[in-house]
Amino acid sequence: MIPTGPSGLRRVHHSAFSAEALAAAKNATTVSVCLPARDEERTVGRIVKTIREELVERVGLVDEIVVVDDRSTDGTAAAAANAGAAVVRVPRMARSESGKGVAMAVAVGQSTGDVIVFCDADVENFASHFVVGLLGPLLCDSAVGFVKGAYRRPLAGVPGEGGRVTELAAKPLLELLHPQVAHFAQPLAGEVAFRRSLIETLSLPADYGVDVALLIDVAQRIGLEAIAEVDLGERVHRNRPLSELAPQARSVVRAILARVGDGVEAPLGRPLWRFESSSLDVPGATTSGAAWGTGPSVVRPEGPAPLWPANGRPRERDETKRAVAPATTRTRR
Repeated sequence: MIPTGPSGLRRVHHSAFSAEALAAAKNATTVSVCLPARDEERTVGRIVKTIREELVERVGLVDEIVVVDDRSTDGTAAAAANAGAAVVRVPRMARSESGKGVAMAVAVGQSTGDVIVFCDADVENFASHFVVGLLGPLLCDSAVGFVKGAYRRPLAGVPGEGGRVTELAAKPLLELLHPQVAHFAQPLAGEVAFRRSLIETLSLPADYGVDVALLIDVAQRIGLEAIAEVDLGERVHRNRPLSELAPQARSVVRAILARVGDGVEAPLGRPLWRFESSSLDVPGATTSGAAWGTGPSVVRPEGPAPLWPANGRPRERDETKRAVAPATTRTRR
């Protein structure tokens, strides 16, 4: 059991867990690691390689790695595939939307794990303890349903100065409007882990507001006592210019304001998406470490009912339409 602190949160350092011990403890539980990515060719391959070598092949903790390519214009998909991930592409369809929330929804629908870990694809100092730390509370404490990463974020080498949208937009609004989750160190952290049985009951905003939206919705759905916060150390990523941060801040503010009142049934929330099979073409990918054939495409739900309603049990899904991960990234026991 992970003890609860004065704020009601279960807090723990990633060093409390080891990959070997978690692999032994997971029993029949399957684990998927998913990386939403857009134009992250420079870092995504190294992240996938680290997970594959250290957590799939070495200890068998992770069963599959799924990278969701959200309409990248660079070689993100090829880099991920060559490193050993199953790659799913958000298609360019006139009626479809793109955004981090869409990519996460695609990942949920196309992965197979009982536990789903999300990691950002732009982390420059990624190490396997990011995944191990996020998995620890879920595999060691059955009372935990959701894990949120916490970390220190430098800006241009200056410690603690990163996270401008977090510090200037998210945290002040959460303190005023959602004080129950104001104690989280990184409310916008993309490093999170869920039990599938939880995330399949939630609706995801399509855009960058998805991380804070999920935090608020999960806290209301299962309570703080079922959430753990894990210190992952220092996290270094690509710092974006202010011109790129403004749309992100707008999405975060919209998600927070939309959840004032009833919370989970947010008027600006988006349903998870349903999936259909189509050919999957990854330009520039080699056959080494990846197996290709057919893959998923994403289309809007027919009618107003989402695949996984916010307040209902999951609908039946066609299991034949799941993406198939390469043999190097999926372990069968």
